[in-house]
Amino acid sequence: GIAHDGTVVTALSDMGLTTLIFLAGYELDLVRVRGLPLGLAAAGWLISAVLALAVALALVQVGIAPGPVVVAMALTTTTLGTLLPVLRDEGLIDVAFGTWMLAIGTVGEFGPIVAVAIVLDGRDPTQTALLLGLFLVIAVGAGVLAVQSRVPKVIALMQRHLQSSAQLPIRSAVLLLIALVFLASFFGLDVLLGAFAAGIVMRLFVTGPESAVVKGKLEAIGFGLLVPVFFVVSGMQFNLRDLISTPDAFLRLPLFLVAILLVRGLPALLLYRGRVARRELLPLALFSATGLPLIVVITAIGVAEGRMAPENATALVGAGMLSVLLYPAIGKALLRFREPAGPLAGVAAGPAGGGGEPPPTAPVEAPARARPHARVPDPRQDQVIDN
Repeated sequence: GIAHDGTVVTALSDMGLTTLIFLAGYELDLVRVRGLPLGLAAAGWLISAVLALAVALALVQVGIAPGPVVVAMALTTTTLGTLLPVLRDEGLIDVAFGTWMLAIGTVGEFGPIVAVAIVLDGRDPTQTALLLGLFLVIAVGAGVLAVQSRVPKVIALMQRHLQSSAQLPIRSAVLLLIALVFLASFFGLDVLLGAFAAGIVMRLFVTGPESAVVKGKLEAIGFGLLVPVFFVVSGMQFNLRDLISTPDAFLRLPLFLVAILLVRGLPALLLYRGRVARRELLPLALFSATGLPLIVVITAIGVAEGRMAPENATALVGAGMLSVLLYPAIGKALLRFREPAGPLAGVAAGPAGGGGEPPPTAPVEAPARARPHARVPDPRQDQVIDN
């Protein structure tokens, strides 16, 4: 009874969730994840969707879940916004492991958001799809405009007011976030779709040496104030007493926790075998199975529309909380426990398309002139000397 989620606190919580998704979109580097990483992530999410639907149908058969759709969508999420600080603090965000994880997290957030907009909208799916397409066209147009706006005069203006009281780049980011969130809401779509798109567009606009400063200021607003409010309010709204007092609901929590790991972790084990180092495969699956913010949103919509029983919503949110507490911690422990003396093999394996076991380093031979008795190659022969 210390805190209460009144109007102001609830509004701050909603702003925290929106900022969390915005920062996830801002972290996304489309150039970095395009091609194979994004393709594998999309294939993995489709596999997860099939697995989630099968698990949800099985739960319906045994009488645990009344409807499979909401449960299935909740099981397919990956909370990229929550994982970003963990990956960054562990030094995993700027290496090949981070590239795979960025792509997985991007699709793991964008896929369920689109699915919620189409399936749980309550309108004609065709109309929703048209509005979704129109929104994406506007968002892409905003991205193109952001790239074309990087003219010297505009960049100089932003740089001049970055450290002043005007804070022009930060205010521009907030304005863009509000505009796309409002547009998504106006179209009847989930506002998180607008927040994610705003983060991507802002990332396209902010480049150069000042990008790190802008990123730090945005993260200070998000992770320093608004995002913690969302997680605190989520904990306040979590009905732990009813979960403990109801044995059936309490037993569903570990069931859903295992289901999340199965649905999101198994595709990672299947698709990334041979693409990342063996010791990184299980941590990648554990990170992929980390989900909470979208689970909270999806279950709240499901309960409000009568598509999900309240006890299932509580158990799913509890499983999401445990996934955030356990899976990243276990993944980090496995990476540290198996870490060799040098840098992480495969993690520091260079480009996004790599990430597997690094090739053995060939012994470096001294140049021919450093060896007195070395045979000088005949220049008439077609030979290549690698110095």
